[in-house]
Amino acid sequence: MKKVLTIAGSDCSGGAGIQADIKTMSAHGIYAMSVITALTAQNTMGVYEIFKLPKEFVARQLDCIFTDISPDAVKIGMVLSADIIEAIVYKLKKYNAKNIVLDTVMVSTSNDMLIDGNSMKQFMEELMPLASLITPNVPEAEVLSGIEIKTSKDVIAAATLISKRYKGAILIKGGHLHGNAKDLLYRNGEIKWFESERINNPNTHGTGCTLSSAIACGLAKGYNIEQSVKEAKDYITGAIRAGLNLGKGNGPLNHCYEVSSGR
Repeated sequence: MKKVLTIAGSDCSGGAGIQADIKTMSAHGIYAMSVITALTAQNTMGVYEIFKLPKEFVARQLDCIFTDISPDAVKIGMVLSADIIEAIVYKLKKYNAKNIVLDTVMVSTSNDMLIDGNSMKQFMEELMPLASLITPNVPEAEVLSGIEIKTSKDVIAAATLISKRYKGAILIKGGHLHGNAKDLLYRNGEIKWFESERINNPNTHGTGCTLSSAIACGLAKGYNIEQSVKEAKDYITGAIRAGLNLGKGNGPLNHCYEVSSGR
């Protein structure tokens, strides 16, 4: 069985973070493992409190994983602070981690900041270079590129600028733009658009976590980046189309829609 490690924060309401990652990996037939960086008090209406775990404990979790059940891929979500980034970078290098998908988590769906502003430089200069693929949404791509993104041409321009500092593949998620859901995969100067229908469902809490986890599952199975992205996009579309309606705010996806539908 293939194994994937998620390094991220915990979402007690189950829609995002570690919980969404584990559900996604299980739905893909993957053995899921987790390293928790922070505990959050949140639900579909917002993030109310964040408790950062000590970097030493994050490092110890990573040691336990890599010295026993070594993962075939790694998904990284909320890293929160410079000292945690330092611990993650050191351990990933020490254990020669492969197939790293970095979800550039900076802002939650409810517009709560999920990374310390003082940590951005370390995030971009030390953590990003380790990734096989980064998956920023439009607001995050604006931060990473320094330009405003309004059109598809802007998405390409942003990816080009980001690629000057980061040599891995870039998937800019276009969900914040109008029209169909178009994501741009940029790699070594080559571009490929992945377009899917925009489903009329406001419940999209944890979409970014879920997509990056699904891509990591594909890489763990030996798929290339393009195929992994396509499979993950199809999975996300199905999870949103399932129409789960939980909570009073921006509700979660149905990660196990294929199981619940009997397929």
